[in-house]
Amino acid sequence: MNKTPNSERVHISFFGKRNAGKSSLLNAFTDQDIAIVSDVKGTTTDPVSKAMELLPLGPVVIIDTPGIDDEGKLGELRVRKAKQTLNKTDLAIIVIDATAGMTEVEDDLISLVRAKDIPYIIAYNKCDLLESIPESDEEKIYVSAVTKHNIHELKELAAKKGVLEENKKQIVKDLLSPEDVVILVVPIDKSAPKGRLILPQQQTIRDILDGAASALVCRETELVATLSKLKNPPRMVITDSQVFGVVSKMVPQDIPLTSFSILMARYKSDLKLVVDGVNAVNDLKDGDKVLISEGCTHHRQCEDIGTVKIPNLIRKRTGQNPEFVFTSGTQFPDDVSEYKMVIHCGGCMLTEREVLYRMRCCKDQNIPVTNYGILIAYLNGILKRTIMPFDDVRDLID
Repeated sequence: MNKTPNSERVHISFFGKRNAGKSSLLNAFTDQDIAIVSDVKGTTTDPVSKAMELLPLGPVVIIDTPGIDDEGKLGELRVRKAKQTLNKTDLAIIVIDATAGMTEVEDDLISLVRAKDIPYIIAYNKCDLLESIPESDEEKIYVSAVTKHNIHELKELAAKKGVLEENKKQIVKDLLSPEDVVILVVPIDKSAPKGRLILPQQQTIRDILDGAASALVCRETELVATLSKLKNPPRMVITDSQVFGVVSKMVPQDIPLTSFSILMARYKSDLKLVVDGVNAVNDLKDGDKVLISEGCTHHRQCEDIGTVKIPNLIRKRTGQNPEFVFTSGTQFPDDVSEYKMVIHCGGCMLTEREVLYRMRCCKDQNIPVTNYGILIAYLNGILKRTIMPFDDVRDLID
């Protein structure tokens, strides 16, 4: 079974009006019963996703969405959910009932897809009900979920359009030389998942190994002993942001130090933007609204970093009591103008497209945005040190 994280998979989403046959076409496309199929309008009420292997594309996430023409108060919420799905979509398949043809609803949807620069395919479904089937081309294809007409061709077209542009960014490998030793500091506390490492830690270890370097993992309680046992200093120390303050005092100044969260910002986000945004914390006043957003939906512990530790650090630093608002998972407001600043996690569970979308929302509305690791380093007075390994941002801090 392929263990590729969802955040690194091609996300293919099916959009269209109610009863256009989105769910039926999705099931035919995947050759699985992923989506519930019914003649009743609005059967799909929430986006439904499935991680799978889809040849010839490879690891993908397939997403079924509610009808883009849903009505009423609940319908408006469903449409909003469908449109939010665009923010993590790498390829949009716009399903149109071939017997009804293109309408203003699909025109508007296509305009939105184009504005977000998302590759798309127009799939005219139910072509088996037409007297004659028109020619398909690179942008539109006539298919039938019932007879399976052109389903193979649709998959081939999706494979051609849905290939992710290679992410030229690297987590840390480009900063290393073969045979370097990197120490990774991984706290094991109540918030640590039992029996495993979290995704950024796993990905960083793999990236180090891909660079022909060695990863040495320890807790902060064993860090001093680990450093003393090395014949030569490590090339770098990478720590969980939560223990930045403790670890920075243990690691000699001549050894580069950074965090998993900062590496994730470099890998998926806009590192310059989140470094620039951190200074906004100094301007916070009582009652200012601060959005703290995470890409995952983990169970909150009593000492949760997002809802407890970061707000406490900010209150202690500023002497002010801002109003903190929290979102998680796919929840992220398109309009962030009511917030004094936005603080985002590393985004390891989100696609690069979705992280950059969130960054653009903040940038376009002139709302400062920063990252967990950047903020914690700043509040501990070690930000300059923790971004020194990165040429493009080290001059941003005096």
